[in-house]
Amino acid sequence: MKRFFIVVFLLSFVSRTVAAQEKLDSLLYEEYEPVSTLVVEAHPIEKAKYPFIDVHSHHFRADTYDDARMAEVIKDMDDLNMGIAVNLSGGYGDKLASMVKSMKGRYPDRFVVFANVNFDKVGEPGWTERAVEQLETDVANGAQGLKIYKSLGLRIVDNTGKRLSTNDPRLDPVWAKAGELGIPVLIHTGDPSPFWSDRDRFNERWLELKQFPNRYRDPAENPSWAEIMAEQHDVFRKHPGTNFINAHLGWYGNDLGGLADLMDELPNMYTELGAVLAELGRQPRTARAFLIKYKDRVMFGKDSWAPDEYRVYFRTFETADEFFDYYRKRHAHWKLYGLDLPDDVLRHIYYRNAIRIIPGIDASNFPD
Repeated sequence: MKRFFIVVFLLSFVSRTVAAQEKLDSLLYEEYEPVSTLVVEAHPIEKAKYPFIDVHSHHFRADTYDDARMAEVIKDMDDLNMGIAVNLSGGYGDKLASMVKSMKGRYPDRFVVFANVNFDKVGEPGWTERAVEQLETDVANGAQGLKIYKSLGLRIVDNTGKRLSTNDPRLDPVWAKAGELGIPVLIHTGDPSPFWSDRDRFNERWLELKQFPNRYRDPAENPSWAEIMAEQHDVFRKHPGTNFINAHLGWYGNDLGGLADLMDELPNMYTELGAVLAELGRQPRTARAFLIKYKDRVMFGKDSWAPDEYRVYFRTFETADEFFDYYRKRHAHWKLYGLDLPDDVLRHIYYRNAIRIIPGIDASNFPD
């Protein structure tokens, strides 16, 4: 009988061991979320040290927000110490006018709205003149900047079906008009360079490309990353009288030395931090030095409206914490480290630069 129970026990043990191994073998990378055993000081931050201006926000249907929804957004902003949200999804024409009325009409000091360009039928007679006129009208109706989406240079075509490059001469009057009107152009060009690389085990954006296959840029069907970036930089050079905010660190967050070279060459190029926090947090010494040196040229940006995620930005900028979590694994399978930025740099990134570049912001609402 004793031998029987031993055999049963061993069979049960083997069965459990096999089951556990099978479960382990079937674990997907997306599911792997190890809990760190590292014991270090932690200083989570609920609210930014200074009121900040988010220059890269999207409220796609803010023109239809009711009073309750607007009050909810304002409460979230207050909880974060966000002074102003810049809605880049203003549209043009009647939509722009409605957006400005909806957001700034209720809360004139809490929102800024940027216009967009209608690129339909570029190349048809009169398109350039109409686009310039529309921008003038949109600014007269309350737009305080111009936002350009990444579709320009990638997907938009002219009236003959040819890809419309960012530096197409037919667009030059639009960039020039923005400079004449004194408004910045926040421009998102391209995507992270790994989107053009092989989708293999060496690609650090592999998970994102697996989850979102449409983000892959097949070199056989798309211009190269270098070509798209060069077209954008050409626009900056051709229009020194216009201020450009190069979105997402210009997709140079993984090459801050290259970005520094561009900053030195192009004094009318600014940048912002939307969706690239993970790049800074993995190189804290290099990123800290970069942000200190270029404190007059970098603005706070987030991109997606998710209040809890802002707190990871505050912790990265304001503390020297080590090895803490980012909020989106497909952007970063690594941990972050705090930059412990000086107060003067925080003030510039959080609000001073935006106040200087974006017209019509009431500076009296900020601590300077």
